[in-house]
Amino acid sequence: MLAPHTPPAPSQNRVPDVTLDFWLVKLMAVTIGETAADYLAVNLGLGLTVTSLIMTGVLVVALALQFAHKRYVPWAYWLAVVLISVVGTLITDNLVDNFGVRLQTTTIAFSVVLAATFAVWYASERTLSIHTIFTTRREIFYWLAILFTFSLGTAAGDLVAETFDMGYLTTGLLFGGVIALIALAYYLFHLDAILAFWLAYILTRPLGAPFGDWLSQPAEYGGLGFGTIFTSLIFLGCIIALVLYMTLRNNADEMDDMLLDSE
Repeated sequence: MLAPHTPPAPSQNRVPDVTLDFWLVKLMAVTIGETAADYLAVNLGLGLTVTSLIMTGVLVVALALQFAHKRYVPWAYWLAVVLISVVGTLITDNLVDNFGVRLQTTTIAFSVVLAATFAVWYASERTLSIHTIFTTRREIFYWLAILFTFSLGTAAGDLVAETFDMGYLTTGLLFGGVIALIALAYYLFHLDAILAFWLAYILTRPLGAPFGDWLSQPAEYGGLGFGTIFTSLIFLGCIIALVLYMTLRNNADEMDDMLLDSE
């Protein structure tokens, strides 16, 4: 029989609690993932392959910093999330644009890969909870799942917006409505918290990305024409401000824990 998992102290968990600011930064991170990938590959003319190699290298460094801390450090965690959003987007874009894989195929494939990741994670750890990410193995599963949620969300969002020709704004509103239904099921009908979290996490990618495209793309493509640079900078500034707030709050919480331990 497996021994029961003992919940760790808050300071041991390596990922943040799920709060309103968590979802705000996550939503803006996926928007940057879409606009930054487009800016680097298209506006700067680097192309998908070069952009993918560069951003993957930067992501590896960011994840190394995240793993080295052995605890939740806001700037390190959210830096990794922003970069993994960009790389997850680029993975799907490469499959579709460079290798000619259809969006229907990539959506199904990443759904299967993500489900397999969750299955192996659960078989190994007997939990998919984000409140007990206090070992390196669990953190590896966590970041793998995060990567595949971004790739899946990119494929699903593009499938609805482009292949089904629903447009960016309508696609964003559609996925926003689905997330609202999940929240309703959680609060009113007691949907499992872990299932609700991961469903919402997947769907915030196709929620945020179409809004990023809607803001940045020219009017002839259904956008507002703000451009990828301006859109990315706006959301990056908001993320920095929120992460600074999270850092101050996290430091205050750690100080409170130290004071309680000393009593």
